Amino acid sequence: METQKVKTCFTITFTDEQYSHALNYVNDMKKHPARVFWRGKEGKTDQELVMEQIAHRILSGFYNDDPFSASRHIVKMDSMTVA
Repeated sequence: METQKVKTCFTITFTDEQYSHALNYVNDMKKHPARVFWRGKEGKTDQELVMEQIAHRILSGFYNDDPFSASRHIVKMDSMTVA
């Protein structure tokens, strides 16, 4: 199977509660430096880690209770086939 690369930019919205949850998650991960969470995250700021966690949860469907829920968070998506 051949894999392809697509570069995608998302514009998302999030609540204060989602931000707090992600911040708490990142702070908890700091207590466990050997976890897989840290692979590829060397040198990133706390703010970058929090934003990545929020985006991951939105795009993975953690906040989607129904099929139309994602549209509340994903405002815009731009993609290109050449990355």
